[in-house]
Amino acid sequence: MAIFDNLGKYRNTGLLLMRIGLGIMFIVHGFPKLAGGPAGWEQLGGSMKVVGVNFLPVFWGFMAAVAETFGGFLLIVGLFFRPACISLVFTMIIAALVHFGKGDGLGEASHAIELGIVFLGLIFIGPGKYSVDKK
Repeated sequence: MAIFDNLGKYRNTGLLLMRIGLGIMFIVHGFPKLAGGPAGWEQLGGSMKVVGVNFLPVFWGFMAAVAETFGGFLLIVGLFFRPACISLVFTMIIAALVHFGKGDGLGEASHAIELGIVFLGLIFIGPGKYSVDKK
């Protein structure tokens, strides 16, 4: 539609909006996990069993909480953007596998799968002009 043709000029604004929205939601979602302490991290890290990792659940849980919380912050500012997206893709893969492992099916796993696809795409696109990592 002709009315939307000019929006292509604002790609970097669109990327910024996406980064801010996703980043805020991941901070909101990840911070309680980070603040949960070792007991919460152990439970969260136990999710790694779906890929055969049965050791150091506290470490893996802490890393997942850090990936979500600080990954969200890094998305917002566009700093270490691609490494943050890679860690979030991995986190979303594990989250989807946990849902499948519980027998939840595609409906429950879809949110993690969708976000994983978004982060995978962002790895290729980059953070855009309005970021610390801008080129």
